[in-house]
Amino acid sequence: MNYELESYVAEILRDIRERGIEAVREYSRRFDGFDGPFRVSEEEFREAEEVIPEKDREIIERTIKRLWDYHERQKPKDELFIKNGSLYGLIYRPIGRIGIYVPGGKPLPSTLMMVAVPARIAGVKEIAVTIPPKDGKVNPYVLYVAKKLGISEVYKLGGVQAIGAMAYGIGMEKVDKIFGPGNRFVNEAKRQVFGVVGIDSLAGPSEIAVIADGSADKEYVLADLLSQLEHGKDSRAWLLTTSRELAEYCSRDGIEVILCETLEECAKKVNEIAPEHLEIITENPMRIVDLIENAGAIYLGPYTPVPSADYFLGVNHVLPTGGTARFSGVLTVMDFLKPITLAMVSREEFLAERELGLRLAEIEGMELHRRSMEVRK
Repeated sequence: MNYELESYVAEILRDIRERGIEAVREYSRRFDGFDGPFRVSEEEFREAEEVIPEKDREIIERTIKRLWDYHERQKPKDELFIKNGSLYGLIYRPIGRIGIYVPGGKPLPSTLMMVAVPARIAGVKEIAVTIPPKDGKVNPYVLYVAKKLGISEVYKLGGVQAIGAMAYGIGMEKVDKIFGPGNRFVNEAKRQVFGVVGIDSLAGPSEIAVIADGSADKEYVLADLLSQLEHGKDSRAWLLTTSRELAEYCSRDGIEVILCETLEECAKKVNEIAPEHLEIITENPMRIVDLIENAGAIYLGPYTPVPSADYFLGVNHVLPTGGTARFSGVLTVMDFLKPITLAMVSREEFLAERELGLRLAEIEGMELHRRSMEVRK
């Protein structure tokens, strides 16, 4: 734990809670150089659409459709069954209001698509988007994506102040859950507001692992490994291979090469790493899949590079990092839904099975629990 970072972020969040919008404005001036209205106007949405070439609009719309088609299959149906004259099951309800943090720096319209599409499919009605402004403006591609997905609530806000505003309802209505990646300050802010609101995950630097044998095209493999290092200096790339020639070819700065005796050994080491992205480029990649237990996403064969999944395949690119694939997984429609238990018990079943509850209440010393069940006839 970086206690300096923790303390620094905690102080900003405390200040935002206490001073509200004035504190948010102060931090926006300090960190984003912005001192204007936070909410993007309808005119700015119109201007954004006008500057985007028609071909790029088509690209965005086709990408959204691919994402929609893939994620729509994930939406669960209510699960109800009748037993002994009683009704049991789960019903699903969408989260009422979410916030999406879109990082600044390089424009990332794909981030907004990856989060907002499954949210809309789940039935989330209210979506607020925050993004750090650049020269007082929001990237037009991000605004166009927002408009295509029916999102009119976009704010020129970044950093800790954006997370605080969404979590505490400063300058906007409070959200129920926050999604989206960010830098270490944003990550720490999300960690600290968890409990006040829900969060998706704590995203770390991008990672890729590639399992490859002698049949893999060495240029493909190297290009894929280097693609993820493009995200930043903290990104990680591993090559696990049985080919000495491939190992030597891919021995570059930033790439950790692990030469193994067998593909089974490669898979074992991948499970220890638990990478965000895993490519398997071997003669028979499906044979390796059964050996993989820990990975955020698995991409098979020479024509499924990670960047294609980042952008247009339709699968989601919001994935666990930093080894958290050991216990968590890819963002899905389910992340925007709440399963709710439903039960309506018949008198006959209740009376027939009541002794189970009566005795367990006695064991736990919960007399009023027992009375609640015992009073019914």
